Amino acid sequence: MSPLSRPARLFQGLAAACLLAFAPLAAHADAGDLRGRHAELKEQLRNNSYGRPLHIDSREGRNTLQGDVYAVLDHPFEKVKEALRDPGAWCEIMLLPFNTKACYANGSRLAMRIGRKPDQPVDQAYRIDFSYQNTSAAADYFESRLTAGQGPFGTRDYVIVAEAVPLEGGKTFMHMSYAYGFSGSGRFAMQAYMATAGASKVGFTTGGVRGAVERNAMRYYLAIDAYLDTVHLPEGQRVEKRVNQWFSATERYPKQLREMDRSTYVAMKRQEYERQELASN
Repeated sequence: MSPLSRPARLFQGLAAACLLAFAPLAAHADAGDLRGRHAELKEQLRNNSYGRPLHIDSREGRNTLQGDVYAVLDHPFEKVKEALRDPGAWCEIMLLPFNTKACYANGSRLAMRIGRKPDQPVDQAYRIDFSYQNTSAAADYFESRLTAGQGPFGTRDYVIVAEAVPLEGGKTFMHMSYAYGFSGSGRFAMQAYMATAGASKVGFTTGGVRGAVERNAMRYYLAIDAYLDTVHLPEGQRVEKRVNQWFSATERYPKQLREMDRSTYVAMKRQEYERQELASN
């Protein structure tokens, strides 16, 4: 075993767990602030390499990482607000990325299991407990948060923030922010991983640990979009359509997001959604 193999494995687990993390974020205070950001990003949303009205940003602090996705959704504001104010819907959304093994909502609490590898048994996956808060639900502005104080491998201050405002033509402008804090051991694990197994991985605007945050932020944005696209379908058709749509969306960015082939991913998610449904009944 090489001296870097164990830290590399630690960061794989840390990166998987960081799907929702946030060091304290400065969220937009109201609809005016978010509309102003939409105006600032209008050209980037119109002309970019993503093939959709989308903008990704990231930043690294001394002990924090943060990723931001801004996107125009082809869904009316009321539909977006209604979906993202439901903790159960967040579990449906967060189960789509390949490394989420389970998510159970109980009131405003979400218990998530995050795997280090795709075939990891759910009882061996990392558990992270999130609190959901609907922080604003005005007629022209919505914001919700998921927060968790502690995570594995020295991670802390987990948060997900989603906020949105209505646009003309039945569309919605959404900002999803994702970040986390970490300790010295967590930083060491990240550096070791980036020097070994993660050396070839890239983000959308940069590489390194910021690239890892960007990849996760994109995965969760695509999960929200896939959920919104399928929530109107008959209940028995939603999961199959949802998992295939999410995979197809990630395949538009194979350099950043490809982790496995479609058949492996779909079979895995069928099993995980079925287990979740059985547990909730």
